[in-house]
Amino acid sequence: MRAQGSLFGSSTLTPPWALRFVDGAPLTLCTVLGGAGWIVPEHRAPERLDAGETVIVRGPDPFTFVDEVGTRAEPIACGEHCATPEQGGTRHRLGWNDDSCAKPGEGATTLIVGAYPVRGEISRRLLETLPVVLRVPCGGAADAVLDHLAAEAAADTPGQQIVLDRLLDWLLVCALRDYFDRPDGEPPAWYAAQRDPVVGDALRLLHAEPAAPWTVSSLGKRTGVSRSTLAKRFAELVGEPPLTYLARWRMTLAADLLAEREAATVAEVARAVGYSDAFAFSAAFKRIRGVSPSEFRRPEQNV
Repeated sequence: MRAQGSLFGSSTLTPPWALRFVDGAPLTLCTVLGGAGWIVPEHRAPERLDAGETVIVRGPDPFTFVDEVGTRAEPIACGEHCATPEQGGTRHRLGWNDDSCAKPGEGATTLIVGAYPVRGEISRRLLETLPVVLRVPCGGAADAVLDHLAAEAAADTPGQQIVLDRLLDWLLVCALRDYFDRPDGEPPAWYAAQRDPVVGDALRLLHAEPAAPWTVSSLGKRTGVSRSTLAKRFAELVGEPPLTYLARWRMTLAADLLAEREAATVAEVARAVGYSDAFAFSAAFKRIRGVSPSEFRRPEQNV
């Protein structure tokens, strides 16, 4: 997952206030740099957000950020007249609430928001592991990003978009690591297994060289263990054998190539993920994905 054109907006708000995010973005990061507020997702309990805390809200349902639960403020719709997530995110241009002469101070809340466009099957593997609202308290690795983020979002200088995109990547990765690594966290197997010195190396090799003619023996040799040791540890930590994981990973890559590279033939996609025979690739794709590559490529299959 990489941010590309995910724009930021920031606002200092004085109560009462209510911001209704209607972008439909797959992921939205909200960070309170000062003050506090409440995230109110659709059909879920509100969550308080204090200074220095970040939440990642999984879309596409709208959500609201308010000064207090049950606030008397009329919600301000954010994003409905801005760029859609498919066009690269949304910039929320929010001004002072109620009093245009208000200044940050006691009772004020400074909020920064980033809509994060997410596309493709690879990104979906991450989205499926996340709750609707992922709350990351202050005191973790994400704290180091906040000062940089606040300063850059307030500026209007050449290269700002590139810096913001990379800061968003940094904040997202730090927030997810803090979430997955906490004592009560439930990280997906593919994440937790990367900490193992053998299985982690095997996963990195499969990800870096998916088209290589891997066998369990060759993968074991590259990771410095026997075939049987690798097969046992990989299945225990990842939940499936190495070559089964590889087949699923290849089909995930292939699905994104089929969706993004309209000019590429099925045979070219097959070669890109390690199949010299387009027929063998098509059979494997249909077995794992449930449809043939040609059927998957049809627009209605990717809605």
